[in-house]
Amino acid sequence: MTHLSIRELSINFGGLRAVDGVTFSIEAGQIHGLIGPNGAGKTTIFNCVTGFYRPTSGTIRLRDRDITRLRPDQICRLGIARTFQNVQLFRSMSALDNILVAKHSHMRTGVLAEGLALPFVRKQERTVREKAAELVEFLGLRDLQRQIAGNLPLGSQKRLELGRALASDPQVLLLDEPASGLNTSEMQVLAQLLLQVRDRFKLTILLVEHDMGLVMSISDTITVLNFGRKIAEGTPRDVQNDREVVKAYLGETVSVERR
Repeated sequence: MTHLSIRELSINFGGLRAVDGVTFSIEAGQIHGLIGPNGAGKTTIFNCVTGFYRPTSGTIRLRDRDITRLRPDQICRLGIARTFQNVQLFRSMSALDNILVAKHSHMRTGVLAEGLALPFVRKQERTVREKAAELVEFLGLRDLQRQIAGNLPLGSQKRLELGRALASDPQVLLLDEPASGLNTSEMQVLAQLLLQVRDRFKLTILLVEHDMGLVMSISDTITVLNFGRKIAEGTPRDVQNDREVVKAYLGETVSVERR
């Protein structure tokens, strides 16, 4: 079943066409890599999918629903969450509170009900805290949950941002360079974590990443962009053996055993 589909997507910024007629789709439960050099249009596509940019033309569908013109908050509530290339946390808040904020934003209560502390509100609050604690434990952040987010090591901040995205209970997760700034051992941990996230939460993942080892090791399918256009698509093996891709992006064939 196709979970997310992008058809003939284009977006112009003045006289510049940043994305030019890009089409690809992601099946439910897949990890789909989106690769290309800086300026290829990867993050621009993310911003279109999440409603931050309005495409010039083309359509974006979540399952059978057209979300092309929806606002970011509407898209989030339909089940799409994202992380950012530069970690976007509430840096003065604790790690746990960062996740609780995301959880609370999806509570079905009103100001009056919360002010009166009605029983169903207290029940939801308990559920939210239990779910947040489960996420903290899953992400290996239990010992750091009371620490200020801005003081955490980069690897922990990356996991926390992932947890905040997961706190919105998404069906589709967009990850914008999650391995940026990580060392080799941290990247290996991240690769395993992303596979566990996909399997545990039954997610479909769209991954933008420059580290080809990570992309090739966990992606089911990959789309390759160049100057806003799609130049290749297929399995990691297909992409590795594509002459144009090898020449333009990889330099040489990357041989990475699938995990």
